[in-house]
Amino acid sequence: MKALVLGGGSMKGAFQVGVIQAVLENGFEPEMIYGISVGALNATYLTNETGHQLKEKKEISWSVAGRKLLEFWIKNITHPQDISMLRSRVKLGMNTIMSRFDGILDPLPLHQLIRKNVLDEYLQSTSVKLKVGAVNIESGEIKYVSPQDSRFLDYVYASSSIPMLMPAVSIHNDLFLDGGLREVAPIRQAIEDGATEIVLIACHSPLLYQPEGINARNLITLIERVRDITVNQIVNNNILWAESYVDRSILRGVPMKLTVIRPDVPLVLDLQRFTSDDISRLIVEGYRMGIETLKKAEKISN
Repeated sequence: MKALVLGGGSMKGAFQVGVIQAVLENGFEPEMIYGISVGALNATYLTNETGHQLKEKKEISWSVAGRKLLEFWIKNITHPQDISMLRSRVKLGMNTIMSRFDGILDPLPLHQLIRKNVLDEYLQSTSVKLKVGAVNIESGEIKYVSPQDSRFLDYVYASSSIPMLMPAVSIHNDLFLDGGLREVAPIRQAIEDGATEIVLIACHSPLLYQPEGINARNLITLIERVRDITVNQIVNNNILWAESYVDRSILRGVPMKLTVIRPDVPLVLDLQRFTSDDISRLIVEGYRMGIETLKKAEKISN
């Protein structure tokens, strides 16, 4: 079973979009797609597109699906207000005092964008298996769900809800947040579901970005920095575990293939001030890295 595993990374997910295009153009046709955080958004859109194609043309063109995802980002994600709105200081202060804290940012624009571009009908009708992960705040456990769950899109919202910056999402009387709190790259779930050929696309390099002159008194900047530090360590651990698992499987005579594509240097993107040029820059960088990594992998296999 071929699986495409998409890790988290906030708006650095634009890099992931470029890699996805390179991977799909190279002929990889996933039977399963897994996503966390922004990876959940990209996974859901890709799978939705396959359902659309099957309904309209009775077949899937993966290169077209990747291009549609790329066009979706370029057209719809051009500045921070396309994703979220900063709550007023007065409302934020009152909600905090009254124990009704609901995040510093309102993610309504992102939720509307998802709802506008994703149809339950397409997600239900495609042959591609999809799972996204979100963390139950009370139990601390990560939960993976498929489109067969009646609240699937709510889990997508939760998976992409950055802790502290965005509100937890209530689903079946439980509160859920970003799956990246537990697993940034959901490869363990893909393997448990039977994946044997895996392409994992991460948005974080092995090394941590070290900003100069960081303003730690800016709350959003501070939260983002703490998140970068934590996420970087988690994704490194996820990848090390996966590489070790695959190596042990091969030694036991069980054929598996894992291709990891990630930035070689840390990506830089200001969540509060990015522009369409920044998004395009990351998409191009992702495409370049995807092509380079696939060429290296092909040489090794030959």
